[in-house]
Amino acid sequence: MRLDKFLADMGAGTRSQIKEAVRRGRVTVNGSPVSKADVKVSDTDVILFDGRQVTYTAMEYYMLYKPAGVLSASRDRKAPTVLDLITDKKRKDLFPVGRLDKDTEGLLLISNDGELAHRLLSPKHHVSKVYFARVDGMITEEMRKKFAEGITIDEEFQALPAEMKILRANESESEAELTIYEGKFHQVKRMFESVGLTVTYLKRLSMGSLLLDETLGKGGFRPLSEKELECLRNDAFDTAEET
Repeated sequence: MRLDKFLADMGAGTRSQIKEAVRRGRVTVNGSPVSKADVKVSDTDVILFDGRQVTYTAMEYYMLYKPAGVLSASRDRKAPTVLDLITDKKRKDLFPVGRLDKDTEGLLLISNDGELAHRLLSPKHHVSKVYFARVDGMITEEMRKKFAEGITIDEEFQALPAEMKILRANESESEAELTIYEGKFHQVKRMFESVGLTVTYLKRLSMGSLLLDETLGKGGFRPLSEKELECLRNDAFDTAEET
């Protein structure tokens, strides 16, 4: 395997960041600095990145169209979980990257890459999550401005500024697309509740550059393409501090 792919797969950074690290002499293979990021390595080589050994663990990445009624958990004794839907998984250490409420549907990433998951979910890395929401009542321009300023949910939680596009609004029911940059417990529902509205339907459309593949159908899944994975890593690492 190419060195840059190996290190990217292990969460060391994006391909461009790894190439720069190699150029600066931060990567050694079997005790010797390497000068090219495309050098071939195997799982028997000793690879150090900034003095820390990087060992290979097979990583898996799946896009899942989570249906309502399924738990965002690795296992549960009483209810079906999102991992029960991934029928061709090779490893047992997979987990959902973040969570969607049981009655929420849409995009969910399933992986065993802990470093990527941490960066995608950490509020300080500002990776966007876009939701379609249907609510009882009218969404107003004043509500949109409150969300944009960072609405106070309760004494312990003030949401980061969020972007809301009002798609349809009337006295009985409204629809909107909401972009948030964190993922607190029941966050979208709590944000609308704080302005007196109740969410009746919620669907996640995207996480960073990763868009829900609507052709999957509810409960469908597929591995991420190399392009999707590279873009997702760019979202996670290029918006964060350097590795």
